[in-house]
Amino acid sequence: MSSPAFASDGPIPVTHSHASGDISPELRWSGVPAACRELALSCEDPDAPGGTFVHWMLAGISPDRERLAAGEERPQIARGRNDFGDLGYGGPQPPAGDPPHRYVFTLYALQWPSGLTSGFSMDDMRTALKDKVLVTATLVGTYAR
Repeated sequence: MSSPAFASDGPIPVTHSHASGDISPELRWSGVPAACRELALSCEDPDAPGGTFVHWMLAGISPDRERLAAGEERPQIARGRNDFGDLGYGGPQPPAGDPPHRYVFTLYALQWPSGLTSGFSMDDMRTALKDKVLVTATLVGTYAR
């Protein structure tokens, strides 16, 4: 998985931050297994002061897709509720003065449909993905204010 917006382990541009309107970065991937029936995606900040903070969750992505455009939202893709309390993408917003936080984007290739619908939580996602994941891909970006 990669992004034209930032290099692996590199800084995420401010245009994709929470303060700049929560526009998700473009993501690209390849090598989806033929047995995949659905893709799901998450983005988490494991460096958040209160524990891992969920910034983005999607499910129901067609396995023939190879990218999500910046800011892309489609009605057939289920959006999870992030830890800001919103559906869809919530950009980076670590505490001011913290060292850069890591934002881990994970793409899951599922051998069976997740059954998730918009509004799902991270707990719902973990339960739905149990024993369905064929392979994962990750991309890490950083952000500091």
